[in-house]
Amino acid sequence: MENKDLLEIVKSKAQGWLTESYDIETRTQVQALLENEDSTELIESFYKDLEFGTGGLRGIMGVGTNRMNIYTVGAATQGLSNYLNKEFADLDQIKVVIGYDCRNNSRRFAEISAEIFSANGIKVYLFEDLRPTPEMSYVIRKLGCQSGIILTASHNPKEYNGYKAYWDDGAQMIAPHDKNTIAEVNKIRNASEIKFKGNKALIEIIGQEMDNDYVQALTTISLSPEAIARHKAMKIVYTPIHGTGVKLVPDTLKAFGFTNIIHVPEQDVVSGDFPTVISPNPEEPAALAMAVEKAKETDAELVLATDPDADRVGAAVKNNDGEWVLLNGNQTAMMFVYYLITRWKELGKIEGKEYIVKTIVTTETIRKIAEQNGVELYNVYTGFKWIADVMRKNEGKKNYIGGGEESYGFLCEEFVRDKDAVSACAILAEMSAWAKDQGMSMYQLLQKIYVEYGYSKEVGISVVKKGKSGAEEIDAMMKRYRENPLQEIAGSKVTLAYDFSKLKGYSYHENETITLNMPTTSNVLQYVTEDYTKVSIRPSGTEPKIKFYCEVHAKIKTAEEFDEAEKAATEKIEQIKRSLGI
Repeated sequence: MENKDLLEIVKSKAQGWLTESYDIETRTQVQALLENEDSTELIESFYKDLEFGTGGLRGIMGVGTNRMNIYTVGAATQGLSNYLNKEFADLDQIKVVIGYDCRNNSRRFAEISAEIFSANGIKVYLFEDLRPTPEMSYVIRKLGCQSGIILTASHNPKEYNGYKAYWDDGAQMIAPHDKNTIAEVNKIRNASEIKFKGNKALIEIIGQEMDNDYVQALTTISLSPEAIARHKAMKIVYTPIHGTGVKLVPDTLKAFGFTNIIHVPEQDVVSGDFPTVISPNPEEPAALAMAVEKAKETDAELVLATDPDADRVGAAVKNNDGEWVLLNGNQTAMMFVYYLITRWKELGKIEGKEYIVKTIVTTETIRKIAEQNGVELYNVYTGFKWIADVMRKNEGKKNYIGGGEESYGFLCEEFVRDKDAVSACAILAEMSAWAKDQGMSMYQLLQKIYVEYGYSKEVGISVVKKGKSGAEEIDAMMKRYRENPLQEIAGSKVTLAYDFSKLKGYSYHENETITLNMPTTSNVLQYVTEDYTKVSIRPSGTEPKIKFYCEVHAKIKTAEEFDEAEKAATEKIEQIKRSLGI
């Protein structure tokens, strides 16, 4: 499409936002975009409609069909309401839960969504204040609701907001429900079709009682209460990075038995501006910098951090030289799996029908841990909704031990169906106490796992491509990789190549095509080489990025070989980056 044609389409869409159905503030902003000689922002705001991805609806806040505002949120809620009223027409009362995080406009979007649901005859349980995403998931199941939403953009920068939609099992929606909801949303072409005037009688405020139930439920997953009792005064620094974990993470740590939780006061301040960080993402070292400094000041043993909606956890531990190092998402997932399986075995809970779940881009060391302990492994797409899908299918048939992904998300309990940093913080602290009982630090526990199951290093590389042009560039990059399949990576021949968009793979050793057993297609390419290097390439479903996931392996016999293996792996990753041209 020519730029001139696109601009005409965009202007036509924008003109539709100048009617009386839209408030005066919105109309004024749209008019200013139309009158601006530079049409860049106008095009970015209207060239497409926000869609559900791996994390639901997410975008920059502002006016327009491609922005988060009361009308795009309203259309999503109206569409979801229409779908719920069709899907559950036989119920006397359809019920939903609404949660929200600390972001600018999150509360406003949540309250407007409550009005819209109630205007459509749907009972709403609205949290009184900001709450973690996993608690919202828990309450869907607890109160027998048919759906739920939470207003959050997770770990994205402050200009973003988002809208995650959940089904009656407490998990984010997947097909057919996500597609059916989108179809209903797409039918809404004007704000006049959104029922903004709510029914107050159908809106119930919830809060402390649900908090108490949730925290109490989390204490039931504790596997080492005796170790906690022996090390209850262990110094733990925790930061919510201005988000929803501010109250419930410390409360849960205390409920588990820990008595010495050290706060970072500046980051306990709830704020959608995230004043102490550039990005509230526990994957980024800068986001944990203040917590690590606090740990140094107080001689703490563990640093824990959660993102704004408290579903991702970051952690820092001391190495053997007493220096603070950050654990990455693959390492924490691996340690969770190792600890949970080890304790389940020690407590006699392994019955032969246990399983864990990881995503296809998460470390293969988890596979080794599962297989060598007789635990079934499921390998799913990126996005915690796919882990929850396995849990739903296995409910009542098999025993869920845990599941996680490299992007700092893990779920230790069965009664929540999204990644849960509240429980993850508690189990990481418990793991630290348990390691102390074994005469180890957390870092030494990590080294023990590497010695036992093989060393691996995983590095994620994100190439940011913003806006419409960026999206087109990402598409072009994926096309190039497909048309020119990698034959070798960093000097090692490719032995397996998978294209999840076609659900096909190819074995170079066997010279045969492989059919991939996955529930749907996904825009992911993956390669495995002769030396077991794994590289995965995919566009992000929630951010303007193309992501490269690199994983290399080595065998080490003792912890003393760890540093050498780390150095060699770092060099190998650089070779991989050169092979990929990034």
